[in-house]
Amino acid sequence: MFFIEVVLPLAVAKTFTYQVSQAEYAFVQQGMRVAVPFGKTKIYTALILNKHQQEPLLYQAKEIHQILDNAPVVTSIQIQHWQWISEYYMCSLGEVFKCALPSALLLESETVIYSNQSGENSQDQLTDDEFLILEALSFQTQLKIEDVASILHKKNVLPVVQSLIQKQLISVKEELQELFKPKLIKYIKLHDNYATETALSELLDTLKGAKQKEIILYYFQLKSTQKKPIAASQITHVLPASTLKTLVEKNIFEEYYVQEDRVSFTSSNNVNNLLLSTAQQQSYEEIGNNFQNKNAVLLHGITASGKTEIYIKLINDCLLQNKQVLFLVPEIALTTQLVSRLTAYFGNSVSVFHSKYSNNERVEVWNNLLANSDKSKIIIGARSALFLPFQDLGLIIIDEEHEPSFKQTDPAPRYHTRDAAMVLASSYKSKVLLGSATPSIETYYNALSGKYGLVTLSERYSKTPLPEIVLVDLKDAYFRKKMTGHFSSLLVDEIAQSLGLGEQVILFQNRRGFAPVLECITCGHVPQCPNCDVSLTYHKFKNQLRCHYCGYAIAKPTNCHVCASVDLSTKGFGTEQIELELAELFPNANIKRMDQDTTRGKNSFENLIYAFKNREIDVLVGTQMLAKGLDFDNVSLVGIMNADNMLYYPDFRAFERSYQMMTQVSGRAGRGEKQGKVVIQTYNPLHNIIQQVSNQDYLGMYKEQLYERQIFKYPPYCRLVKFTLKNRDYEKLKEASFWLYNVLKQHLDIPVLGPEEPAVSKIRNEYIRTILIKLPYSNQLIVTKKTIQKILNSFETIAQYKSVKIAINVDFY
Repeated sequence: MFFIEVVLPLAVAKTFTYQVSQAEYAFVQQGMRVAVPFGKTKIYTALILNKHQQEPLLYQAKEIHQILDNAPVVTSIQIQHWQWISEYYMCSLGEVFKCALPSALLLESETVIYSNQSGENSQDQLTDDEFLILEALSFQTQLKIEDVASILHKKNVLPVVQSLIQKQLISVKEELQELFKPKLIKYIKLHDNYATETALSELLDTLKGAKQKEIILYYFQLKSTQKKPIAASQITHVLPASTLKTLVEKNIFEEYYVQEDRVSFTSSNNVNNLLLSTAQQQSYEEIGNNFQNKNAVLLHGITASGKTEIYIKLINDCLLQNKQVLFLVPEIALTTQLVSRLTAYFGNSVSVFHSKYSNNERVEVWNNLLANSDKSKIIIGARSALFLPFQDLGLIIIDEEHEPSFKQTDPAPRYHTRDAAMVLASSYKSKVLLGSATPSIETYYNALSGKYGLVTLSERYSKTPLPEIVLVDLKDAYFRKKMTGHFSSLLVDEIAQSLGLGEQVILFQNRRGFAPVLECITCGHVPQCPNCDVSLTYHKFKNQLRCHYCGYAIAKPTNCHVCASVDLSTKGFGTEQIELELAELFPNANIKRMDQDTTRGKNSFENLIYAFKNREIDVLVGTQMLAKGLDFDNVSLVGIMNADNMLYYPDFRAFERSYQMMTQVSGRAGRGEKQGKVVIQTYNPLHNIIQQVSNQDYLGMYKEQLYERQIFKYPPYCRLVKFTLKNRDYEKLKEASFWLYNVLKQHLDIPVLGPEEPAVSKIRNEYIRTILIKLPYSNQLIVTKKTIQKILNSFETIAQYKSVKIAINVDFY
């Protein structure tokens, strides 16, 4: 008997054993995919972890359905890394597998219904729904479950299908369909019979159609001007496709197909032309020296100090050793400029991997890495690029390492890219470079304590001084009537001056929509989301109120839903309102908005960024997605519309994040030859964080925050584990959360906080409670996690709590 151990892309916390034949056993390897039956009918893609001859004791091993691969699609290092993520972040290996593999490689069977002619005698006693299904099957041979749902206009159609199966009127099969389709380009070439000049001249004499002769002559014209094969589209773009088809049918031309990547960059290599400034060269050499003793180095470089040029030199060094480089960025928006800069130096050695790419494009990048192709020497991507099948990884660069976007919140695995990258690098014995103008407290603490190397770059690339930061006291401005809408007179004057000089402006407001609240002046009623514990945000462009948590939307009411008053007023403001107010103040300026509403399309980021880079846009209004990493040399002014929004958030990292956000936004100004200016509007200009931002005092902020965290036992002095419990029944959730809290407190000799309601205590009709565990670094993490897992297993055995969902988030910050 021969067996394989597999993991399925499901939230099941164990692996399964399946039976294989001797021939299959000899063929399969770790990292290959197989299709396996799971449950009553479904067939899933499973990943082979191991093969052995030990029969399972607790259940009968099923036979596999099909072997899907000829060679492993996952490397052994990947599997080890995924197992670490599963153990550290307390999730199942199947959840990591599902997150890591492109969805086109995760196949799931589809239920297909066929008519069963042997059951025709039983058609007398049919319900209306059953009759409709059978009638549809009389017109077509098969139906999918979603087809049945659309025919019956019902979501749950399985009872009807089950009834027809019992009456033997239909039969059901499970079918697997390959989702990845390679891109095939059709090329043509002249048949070998006409390779000689004599045969070719005879052919031209015998051809009657003028268009046919024209195609042959055009083919030779193309052949003389280009060395590469001739695509059929090159000819059909100019001459009729029907004529070319005729020549193929006459065996004058031959057609053949070549598989090509969907995304490809122009080949180039001028990295030797890159010249570093004195400060950059010194930092580059210091990084190299640090890498001799440390596996990770923090490059603390101020905004516009030219960190990317240092990255390029380090990437080139890695490529000279024939190793691969992973370049991680927090936002998809940042890949746009980065790709154009890196392809200018490394050409077609660059690949991009993130969720805005299609499934087929991501599978092509995956396959290129498996084959160790020259096209995949440098990978630029968001956090999901960490799961790619690298062959010889030499360097991981994590740009803007402080960004919260590097932490995955939902669904599991809830991993932090920075920490997982450190473990991945140790598997390949590669180096990690962390870059940021405002490093996270934990990273800077590790650098100062000697765990990481530290290199500081405190000079801007063009030696332009850091932007001048001006604070505007909004209380005083409103009192003195120096406000126009949400713009202080100082900010309006500065914008007018910049536009008059042909310079560009960035305005930052970290809230999308027109206004977060629509309030009745008469009774004070605020429209709430029926599914979530939040007020509806007003979007003026679509004239609707929308929930940013569940997507619920209604048309903007003309009168109050409670007292029928027509006196409705908006409170607060978002990017949409800023854009409209700007259009009134500066009607001749080209104003655009960059937020989640305007960048939903695949190329929307690129189009906005290129237009702003090419100076087609005068003022860009946006949220945090324009706050980091973007390089525009003509931006002379940055306006922060309301700095207080970020400061007063119920989070132990609120002050740190506020400092980082404001400093990063400020860094977009004055990146050319002229010093920029930043106008920060705030109700509290004397706040410590506001003052530290205006004085560029990162060290002061770091020391102050570190002191507070030491007192209250927060990272980097403690690990945090958060349990989020959800249920539709408020009382059941409350009872379950107290049970879990009491048991955790009883078995763990560490601080356990909660259960408490978060700021948003209900989302999508599910109530939420959280429990927080503070785990000192002196405690053994593995032992504590085993105890927690035992408690959770006990929790799942309690019948009344089975409907309560629990999400575990390790290092949730």
